[in-house]
Amino acid sequence: MGSVTFGSGTADDPWILKTPSQTSEYQAWRDAETLFVQVGATRLSYQARGVDDLHAMLTSRGDWVALGAADEGKPVTEGTVEAWARADDNPVGGYYGLRKGYRGRFANYVAPVLERLGLAELEHGPRNNRIRARDAG
Repeated sequence: MGSVTFGSGTADDPWILKTPSQTSEYQAWRDAETLFVQVGATRLSYQARGVDDLHAMLTSRGDWVALGAADEGKPVTEGTVEAWARADDNPVGGYYGLRKGYRGRFANYVAPVLERLGLAELEHGPRNNRIRARDAG
């Protein structure tokens, strides 16, 4: 689990994670409804169910999936985690991100959470990283 240093994932003890490329550190924690990400002074928030939904999607694909992280409003590559995380046919019918203008980068910040939880394997190259499901059992 190369992208995590410590933390239990609560607001009082957030995970200290690194982006897949290992270039930026951030904090993440969740409650029943929301996954929070703190990157410097910027706080992003995603539906907490995105963790389980992403794991289910990766399991159904059964192979490596490109992350394709991109800011909201930027184009995404079809077939990537980022494209799925904003698609009309995903389990929530659109963005998992909760704050308009900050709904992108799902793949960049949620993928390391899956790795931390032991639900996925994540590549850690300088760019074009991929993720695949691990068996939850």
